[in-house]
Amino acid sequence: MAYDGYYLRVTGDPWQVFTVNLILRETEFHAQVELRYLPAPDRWYLSVRDHSTGELLVNMIPVICSGGDPNDLFLPFRHLRGGKGIGSLYCLRGAGDADDRDPGEENLADYILYWQDT
Repeated sequence: MAYDGYYLRVTGDPWQVFTVNLILRETEFHAQVELRYLPAPDRWYLSVRDHSTGELLVNMIPVICSGGDPNDLFLPFRHLRGGKGIGSLYCLRGAGDADDRDPGEENLADYILYWQDT
């Protein structure tokens, strides 16, 4: 079953790989998501593959939150998939109001990663 929006269920594991099924522009999209924590920059990075074809669509973009309005991390990728894009991804501070602006090594699960149709 595919959904219009999806909360990525993340943990503090420094390397996470999982699949997500979404409906984007009225078509199903099956993605493989990889999240990695790199200690030198103290930052999380996200990659996305088309699970059906194996094509790498997004390679190691930093997972950052905005200080004000929501920041669409997938905005630069609207041209992909024949102009259908890959939707929008937002990193939001969770209910615990994380002290750090962006997720760090121990607190990714304190943030909300929400992927939706554009």
